[in-house]
Amino acid sequence: MKDELYAIREKADGALAQAQTPEALEELRVSLLGKKGELTQILKSLGRLGAEERPAMGQLANEVRLDIEERLDKAKRAILSREREARLREERIDVTIPGTDRALGCRHPMTIVMDELKELFIGMGFGIAEGPDVELDYYNFEALNIPANHPARDEQDTFYAEGGLVLRTQTSSVQVRVMEKTPPPIRIIAPGKCYRSDAVDATHSPVFHQIEGLVVDRDITMGDLKGSLNLFARQLFGEATRTRFRPHHFPFTEPSAEMDVSCFVCGGGGCRVCKDSGWIELGGCGMVHPNVLRMQGIDPEVYTGWAFGFGLERMAMARFGISDMRVLFENDVRFLGQFAR
Repeated sequence: MKDELYAIREKADGALAQAQTPEALEELRVSLLGKKGELTQILKSLGRLGAEERPAMGQLANEVRLDIEERLDKAKRAILSREREARLREERIDVTIPGTDRALGCRHPMTIVMDELKELFIGMGFGIAEGPDVELDYYNFEALNIPANHPARDEQDTFYAEGGLVLRTQTSSVQVRVMEKTPPPIRIIAPGKCYRSDAVDATHSPVFHQIEGLVVDRDITMGDLKGSLNLFARQLFGEATRTRFRPHHFPFTEPSAEMDVSCFVCGGGGCRVCKDSGWIELGGCGMVHPNVLRMQGIDPEVYTGWAFGFGLERMAMARFGISDMRVLFENDVRFLGQFAR
């Protein structure tokens, strides 16, 4: 039995020298030390030895087993070390090469203007109201003093849907919903998307953003409207900004006006942005029509109000000197990156 144990040790020596992979080492371990391995079979046969010989053979067998296990572990560590070094050589990274800069995102110019407007009007005591983009015909037209046969319905090129639904053409529908549920005093702005069947060009888009403002209270006058919008214009475009109000007509306000601001780019001297007029039109405004108040259960003999509706794209264009609305929707990061702060 002693010779058999020595033979197993010698066999392990030769096999270890040949094994070059962890898999080969595992096969060797199983063949020598596994349940059916050669050394295991010898250990099972120790019971056939005499009482005097058994302890010595048992000790020698355990010594052989420990020796083989230690050399298997040592060989495995050596193989894994070589493989790791080879991998490191193949996957070597030159840490001296400059890293790749990852561009940070920034707010869209429309978002910048929207946030500035919200902050401005909240500071003036206004709340923010929202309404659905898919609106009932009643809120989009009838409740705003625009009956079924009114020409304004054609002028606005509305997207109609079944069931008396439309894609809202203005955020004015939100002011109706607010007046319907909230008794005066009311002071809100309503920013959001609007939809009209316009061809896409430098100044038009079928999807655009609008901000609606509404104040309803006792003794509200046109002077309050002009004072508030003058303050808004100076805060948004600069203290040197001048405003003018041109008479106009809207079914839901009376009297009505178009509001212009002195060109943000040229200061009123005339340039390509303002088409050499010195002025940029922002949108419409006026005193809330008595019929609109009356339809929402508000007595026009007691309360008056003013409202405005401005296009956010136009304000962003004026704010940043942008001459073509389409760049606001094209998502060109080269353009948008100019507004990083």
